[in-house]
Amino acid sequence: MGNLTEGMREKMEKTVHNTSREMSGIRTGKASPVLLDSIRVDCWGDNLPLKQVAGISAPEARMLVVQPWDASTAPAIARAIESSDLGLRASIDGPVIRIPIPKLSEERRKDLLKLVRKLAEDGRTAVRNLRREGNDAAHKARKDGDLSEDEEKRTLDEIQKVADKSIAEIDRILKAKESEVLEV
Repeated sequence: MGNLTEGMREKMEKTVHNTSREMSGIRTGKASPVLLDSIRVDCWGDNLPLKQVAGISAPEARMLVVQPWDASTAPAIARAIESSDLGLRASIDGPVIRIPIPKLSEERRKDLLKLVRKLAEDGRTAVRNLRREGNDAAHKARKDGDLSEDEEKRTLDEIQKVADKSIAEIDRILKAKESEVLEV
């Protein structure tokens, strides 16, 4: 039954990773290259992820700098950033594009807190659903005679430990993101 607990462990780790990735894309008052992960640029006759047409760095706490691989794509990159739902302004400054990260209003902070808390709760719910799925599989295996009573108990205990660890990790990620949102 080790493959059942291994499968559950992998699924729960993916859930934690996805929750973390979703939260990292939420704009706080701090510059982070991850903010621009969702940006796609129309250039070279294609719609490409920004990461494929430029380098992104955060040289200061409130400034992102985008360095296009090809200078002719700078206007398209600036347009893509400004037309995104991130509410950012981009200015072409010679060979680079500068993106100042404005401070968040109090109202926006509250909205972001609600959003990150919802993402965390969605992640916890997904972990709980996986735990239930694993428990059901263990009970079925016991019923079918594939597991002894002791093996079933060990499997259930292991699934619970992995679920508890995953939920604790989501809570840790949430706490870090909340403090990032509240940071002025």
